[in-house]
Amino acid sequence: MASLDTAEPQATIREDAGALAVALAGSWSADRAPRIEQLIGEIAESLTTAGARIDLSNVTRLDTLGAYVLNRLKARQERDGVAIELVSSRPEHGILLAEVQVHDDPPKPHRHVGIVDILVDIGEGVVRFGRDMVGGAMFLGEVVVGSVSVVLGPRKFRGPSLVNQIELIAFNGAPIIMLISFLVGCIVAQQGIFQLQQFGASAFVVNLTGILILRELAVLLTSIMIAGRSGSAFTAEIGSMKMREEIDALRVMGLDPIEVLVVPRILALIISLPILTFISAMAGLVGAGLVSWLYGGIGVDTFLARLQSVITWKHFAVGLIKAPFMAFVIGLIASIEGLAVKGSAESLGRQVTASVVKAIFMVIVVDGLFAMFFASIAF
Repeated sequence: MASLDTAEPQATIREDAGALAVALAGSWSADRAPRIEQLIGEIAESLTTAGARIDLSNVTRLDTLGAYVLNRLKARQERDGVAIELVSSRPEHGILLAEVQVHDDPPKPHRHVGIVDILVDIGEGVVRFGRDMVGGAMFLGEVVVGSVSVVLGPRKFRGPSLVNQIELIAFNGAPIIMLISFLVGCIVAQQGIFQLQQFGASAFVVNLTGILILRELAVLLTSIMIAGRSGSAFTAEIGSMKMREEIDALRVMGLDPIEVLVVPRILALIISLPILTFISAMAGLVGAGLVSWLYGGIGVDTFLARLQSVITWKHFAVGLIKAPFMAFVIGLIASIEGLAVKGSAESLGRQVTASVVKAIFMVIVVDGLFAMFFASIAF
């Protein structure tokens, strides 16, 4: 004779004052899934508009699958106007049913997009942007307080964490940064030579590539690559810790997550991004020099001599000055989105995507602001 926990699931269906009374028994667990689905289908076919009362008191075993299937039946029938009541004399059944909730929302009706709908979407976007700005300002204050706390109490600072993050960002990220910058330098030089040859001024490609790479391209390419590579990693790491409640555990231990997780990462970005910007600029100039020699007939000595006559320390400084600010923005956004992760993998993916998109957008905005500022002071 089979034990109670391995008994086949059963459903006794009868009418009671016009409504349906269903008594369940046996094991409603994952190993009985085909039989459970069959019984659920029979119950659904027997339902009337008067509703039903499903009694789980005689169910010997109920796991997540059984609770989910029953909740799914209840949600779908109530959506169609049929009342379903799940009852049991065993408290553990009620707890499991409450935990395994089914949100089977009906599909939204198709709407025709009009001018009002467009304005509503724009308004919602503006409100979300305002909330993000307010939340970012508040988080910035927390980061400043955490940084001051670390400065006043150096023992709180995690030196090994900083070194590890610098290794991950700068050392491991240098090869891809060099490759991308080299290729972009080649492309810019090639297109510049082809266009300037029409005016007999192909030698000016040195001016074009030198100033463009040092002032804009190196820091912009590096920041975008770091936003996509390290920024997304920061969001995923912090978000995973949030999902596993490790951040709550840090607070219980008396540690500030801002000091432990955020400050070392932002500081590592601020240190690493100028270094990578310099490497990117050198790789871009190497690519530009190679293409100038192959396509423009400009020798290496000529390229370097003209580059030295055109480039001043100001052009070199502009890119490096912007790098720490862009690094701070990337780290701030990545940390905000990581701490905003909820308890699901979908939320983690959504926040990682938002982190990369927002970081790249803000990097370009910051670059534009610096470009206007340096132009206004003729720097």
